[in-house]
Amino acid sequence: MTFRRYVVLAIVALTAPLGDTMLSLGMKRLGPVSLDNLGMLIHAVMTPQVALGIALLICFFASYLASLSWADLTFVLPATSIGNVLVALLAKFWLHEQISPGRWIGILLITAGVGFVTQGPSYTETAVEKAKEPALQGAEARQS
Repeated sequence: MTFRRYVVLAIVALTAPLGDTMLSLGMKRLGPVSLDNLGMLIHAVMTPQVALGIALLICFFASYLASLSWADLTFVLPATSIGNVLVALLAKFWLHEQISPGRWIGILLITAGVGFVTQGPSYTETAVEKAKEPALQGAEARQS
């Protein structure tokens, strides 16, 4: 894993919880919105906190796509699941939400599980890629 790839994973891990928190903050300030009222939905999207949340989630999605292009889902998702901890901390200390002990235990279990999962490789070669590898090496040798 290169430094750039760690940066992409960090962007994924940070922008998702920040985007979700901004959406929550904006919608709490705005109040209830009905799917039947299109004008209210458009107004909600145009509020600064919701718009910033959407922008952060677009950054998350772009970074997530990039990370999935070079790593397995079973590596990317656990590697970025620190976002679960960040969401809980942002909700507790920024949004002043109450988090039950059961949820804290769940977050702890998720974090512990991530530690086990991230011990594996970031990219698992498929049978097709393994089959191509000797053919590629043969082609390189002929070009030399």
